[in-house]
Amino acid sequence: MEKLTVSPKLLSLSLSLSFKFLFGSPFLRGFFLSQIYRVFSSESKMGLSFAKLFSRLFAKKEMRILMVGLDAAGKTTILYKLKLGEIVTTIPTIGFNVETVEYKNISFTVWDVGGQDKIRPLWRHYFQNTQGLIFVVDSNDRDRVVEARDELHRMLNEDELRDAVLLVFANKQDLPNAMNAAEITDKLGLHSLRQRHWYIQSTCATSGEGLYEGLDWLSNNIAGKA
Repeated sequence: MEKLTVSPKLLSLSLSLSFKFLFGSPFLRGFFLSQIYRVFSSESKMGLSFAKLFSRLFAKKEMRILMVGLDAAGKTTILYKLKLGEIVTTIPTIGFNVETVEYKNISFTVWDVGGQDKIRPLWRHYFQNTQGLIFVVDSNDRDRVVEARDELHRMLNEDELRDAVLLVFANKQDLPNAMNAAEITDKLGLHSLRQRHWYIQSTCATSGEGLYEGLDWLSNNIAGKA
């Protein structure tokens, strides 16, 4: 097949005539300019949309989390395992510990409040603006699981926690007689919480097993309610 060649002089003349024809007509000139504006405007809006999307995806989100449970359930060990990545020596928490835990693009402000029976009435002072509630259970403590259930349901009846999602950490799963997640679910009466987003996660605070899976659930469900 023969190759078609166009004289540069002829090409120049054709382009010149085309532009003269296009811009010599007010209608065509207006149409042409309106199309250019439309394209740039569209790209600008698209750019803004992508910027907003990028910002939403990668901007750090802040979430307020309250962590409670009976004394010796492992709350403080969990907090510092998440914060420092290591096991720390703990003593019973009389007041509270508060730390910021950075995970993925989430900044969790976690309040760890002491669980001894005499200071449980103070829990209510930490309810305001709580988005997620972590309730830690000692899965090996069969004698006090009913007490844990009563404290949990008493809290969930508080108006200030009506919108908070609930994550239960079935902790100390490394112990041989620990109740599994299904048994803890039954003992705590979690299936009766029909108006509440809840989830139970088996954990071992000392090894860190299950902790980040719990944070994933929290972040997804709190973000979904926003």
